[in-house]
Amino acid sequence: MLHLTKYWDDLHVLHVNREEPRAHYIPYADERSAQSAKRGQSPLYQTLNGQWKFRYYNSVHEVKDAFYEDGVDVSGWDDLLVPSCWQSNGYDQMHYSNVNYPFPCDPPFVPDRNPAGLYIRDFQVREEWLGKQKHVVFEGVNSCFYLWVNGSFVGYSQGSRMPAEFDLTPYLRDGSNRMSVMVLKWSDGSYLEDQDAWRYSGIFRDVYLLARSESRVRDVFYRADLSEGLDQSVVQCTIDTVGSVDVTIQLVDASGVKQGEASGTIDGSATFSLTVEQPELWHAERPYLYSLFVTGGGEVLHFKVGMRKVEVRDGVFLINGQAVKLKGVNRHDSHPELGQTIPLKHMIQDLHLMKRHNVNTVRTSHYPNDSRFLDLCDELGFYVIDEADLECHGVLHAGDYHMLTKDPAWEAAFIERAIRMVERDKNHACIVMWSMGNESGYGVNHIAMARWTKERDSSRVIHYEGAALKYNGHPDTDCLDVNSRMYATVQELLDYATNESLNKPLLQCEYSYAMGNSCGDLQDYWDVIYKYPKLMGGCVWEWCDHGIKAVSPEGEAYFAYGGDFGDKPSDGNFCIDGLVSPDRIPHTNLLELKKVNAPVLLEAEELSKGLVRVTNRYDFIDLSDCVMAWKVERDGETMEQGLLPVLHTAPKQSEVIEVPYTIPAEGGRWFLQITVMQSRDTRWAAAGHELTSEQFELPAPHSSIDQETTIAWKPSLKVRTEGSEVTIEGFDFLHVFDLQAGTFTRVTKHGVPLLLQGMPKFHIWRAPADNDRKIKVFWRQEGYDRIETKVYRSEMTLSAADKVRFEVEFSLGGYIKLPILRGTSIWEIDGEGVITVAAEMKVREELPYLPRIGLQWMMPGGNEEVEYFGYGPHESYVDKRRSVRKGKYALTVDEMYQSYVVPQENGSRYGTEWATVSNALGMGLKFTSPGSSYSFQALHYTPEDLTEAMHTYELKRRKETIVHLDHRMNGIGSSSCGTDLLEAYQLSDKEFAFKLEIAPVMKEDE
Repeated sequence: MLHLTKYWDDLHVLHVNREEPRAHYIPYADERSAQSAKRGQSPLYQTLNGQWKFRYYNSVHEVKDAFYEDGVDVSGWDDLLVPSCWQSNGYDQMHYSNVNYPFPCDPPFVPDRNPAGLYIRDFQVREEWLGKQKHVVFEGVNSCFYLWVNGSFVGYSQGSRMPAEFDLTPYLRDGSNRMSVMVLKWSDGSYLEDQDAWRYSGIFRDVYLLARSESRVRDVFYRADLSEGLDQSVVQCTIDTVGSVDVTIQLVDASGVKQGEASGTIDGSATFSLTVEQPELWHAERPYLYSLFVTGGGEVLHFKVGMRKVEVRDGVFLINGQAVKLKGVNRHDSHPELGQTIPLKHMIQDLHLMKRHNVNTVRTSHYPNDSRFLDLCDELGFYVIDEADLECHGVLHAGDYHMLTKDPAWEAAFIERAIRMVERDKNHACIVMWSMGNESGYGVNHIAMARWTKERDSSRVIHYEGAALKYNGHPDTDCLDVNSRMYATVQELLDYATNESLNKPLLQCEYSYAMGNSCGDLQDYWDVIYKYPKLMGGCVWEWCDHGIKAVSPEGEAYFAYGGDFGDKPSDGNFCIDGLVSPDRIPHTNLLELKKVNAPVLLEAEELSKGLVRVTNRYDFIDLSDCVMAWKVERDGETMEQGLLPVLHTAPKQSEVIEVPYTIPAEGGRWFLQITVMQSRDTRWAAAGHELTSEQFELPAPHSSIDQETTIAWKPSLKVRTEGSEVTIEGFDFLHVFDLQAGTFTRVTKHGVPLLLQGMPKFHIWRAPADNDRKIKVFWRQEGYDRIETKVYRSEMTLSAADKVRFEVEFSLGGYIKLPILRGTSIWEIDGEGVITVAAEMKVREELPYLPRIGLQWMMPGGNEEVEYFGYGPHESYVDKRRSVRKGKYALTVDEMYQSYVVPQENGSRYGTEWATVSNALGMGLKFTSPGSSYSFQALHYTPEDLTEAMHTYELKRRKETIVHLDHRMNGIGSSSCGTDLLEAYQLSDKEFAFKLEIAPVMKEDE
């Protein structure tokens, strides 16, 4: 093995020769280039991103040669782009783990077989840098690395997601230089980096050189102290120098007008103060930024300054004196092809999507993000919970959740992770909260982190969920400013809010687990959060699915997840838990969140007079930047529409407006829809972008029952029986009912087959959604997934010229177990060929709630057109329907399908009143439920298909159309991690009665 000092499992060594942490900045030569914030325009910056020579070893013990020595021939090595992750480039092992360490838990020691990656880069140094100090900055290296330049050892660093800066001045020479880096997959720091994510390795963030003056500004820390009335700001700017430096600071507003200036000679540290009267305040709704220029030592540093005040008062979280609700998401660095190497445009894409969906907060779960991400949050307007790169969840399964945080030997490692985060990010207005990591127990080391953080920066609040009482950690939580919970129930939030002895605001740092078809409980949470000031909001887990772009053996693209690469231990598809897909296509979960977190609330006041109540849920701005459009539909057709006058409703206030529609005087289903849009272009959306909408059913006269159409003659039904089959033939239809099966085997209209031989059958199974992961165990135990129909009695009880009736007694059950339910169905066929089925069923008392209850009807291939009147345009469920509107929709069967990385229940339409499925010529079936609505689904997959497939490429699209007419469908919830499905949405009734009508139609003739 290469002779090395073994720092990687030595708790006493966290770095060697690394520069002290500082605020993030790039030095520029002048104010103009600094203003651009384009680092490539600085002559004092030089990127080392690009192609490096690379060699991977399964173990550091296999590295025999002094590869870092000057002149070593590396021409035969691989080429690897930096920044990048090994695993995304075919090296090492793709590995996803949620909780468990991927190695034996023996802190601080890691396996002897510790993979190593060797990097070599030859580079030139600019001639104009002669006489300058030369530094290198590694923005992120996982997990630790050794650095050499021109054969000389420079230093060592660990701590993956924070920068490591080294002074290279003594090691560089004129002409060509060689940088050599050895990265190890694991270090003792890996015990603190057990985040729920893919375990990536390598130089995954930017690497660059900086030219610095020998006497220079080393660090800058500004604090904008606002007066009680917020009408004055004193900007305290503390500057640390190396050597004696003449320093000038200048504060400029967004229009370029100078607001203040100060100067002086600093040798060590000094603080300048600038006073701004009537400052423009920063907040997420209007993120006003000043520019602070710090000039000294021939360099100009540029910092964006947001003036805002964060505090907790009387148990309420305040920004600029206003109680603010954090409408957040948890966001990992995740790219389907690049892993944790995140391009700038990808960060922008994420943040723009969040803005378009009414998200105002990001928790950087569970480590500090790239500094440029924070720059964007400053500019676009997001509240950020900046989280230390600290999670040691794996110790839980090793026997003691608090093992590391209570061990004084780990104190320095814990505190350093707070120090490096705070020092780098302290000048970002977007950061309103420091988080002391995630799921790492709670002990004296966390307390030391929080106390250091509070002493260094008292302008923000401090958060750590692991201090919750349920974990039985250290009892002293005085160092934390907020209480935090993961996946608390709605009732638990209500209990907290109404308990007067609890005097800290409560944050749901994780809630409504967005895995697969999910987020069915958002409205229930936010009804409580909006009501109580002590509840400050929460962050949905999580932003994106962590799928890996892959190709099946048949050449079909799909997204892979844990276990697909032979990785052990693995938590499977638990990384597929986002509001958006890996390629950033919003799931319907995100559409629900957008609606629930909308900044404008619309409520019916007195619809018979056109009165609607508008509530502004913004915290700081009025509604003058909004445009409101309205329209009235009758049975899905637009009858009236218009624009409303611009409103100036103040933040957190309401007003009643009159919408000038005509009160319906005719029968039908009349709906008023009001859409709130932004009136101007923003960086994330064009003018006209929808912020929210609301729909109201209008009072209208009852439709008079049309007189039966008079026809010259009424054809009689012809009925004949052959064995168990009864054929019912009318003028233009022919149906066959099988008495033995207790259902139809053939349905035709004008000779067109409308039923597949699979026969219509009562059905209770749905492909488990990810949120059914707990209850599906009990469903399967009782045989819900393998039901068969047992017919006890089936007879024709009426055979008349205009009607035929069958009565069937049956049960549904699976092998081993007693029948799940018993029921009676009455099937009728009228003279027009319309089939009506009335069913009554009783479920065995002790059984768990059902997935669904209804009728499955398979239609032959070619029935691709779907038209329905119900909620749309996308999927909806009893608890997941805030983002849909009642109307008439026309789609294809393929468009009814909602794709998830792991196939599961999808595409159902709650509250459907009628639906037609037909071929391209309009020949098909119309489904109604007289006197009620139902959940409607039409797909090219059976529930069994969706159940068996674990990846999208395993799904084989059937040519047939599988229709489900569900009297009831179980709710969706978010219980894949966290709370059980709320009882109100469980299909727990033990008796059901419903009626369905299936009418053959020729749509173009009607």
